[in-house]
Amino acid sequence: MKNKIEDLRNHLFAALESLADKEEPMEIARAKAISDVAQTIINSAKVEVDYIKQMGGRPVSGFIPDESSAGTPPLRAIGSKP
Repeated sequence: MKNKIEDLRNHLFAALESLADKEEPMEIARAKAISDVAQTIINSAKVEVDYIKQMGGRPVSGFIPDESSAGTPPLRAIGSKP
């Protein structure tokens, strides 16, 4: 499985839309489960971002897109020199 952060966002917005559907709303328990899993994934991504900043490099897992091809500089730790 090679999902990216954008896939998570899309899934969460689809779940939100399903909750708001008056004809076929999602069950609250299922929405809570989706939220819990999403929070775990987000926390994992935060750790990855911290690692990238500390190492002065680019994303390694593919979950967080490497923007280098778009000319975006790599993530850097606060106070680190380019």
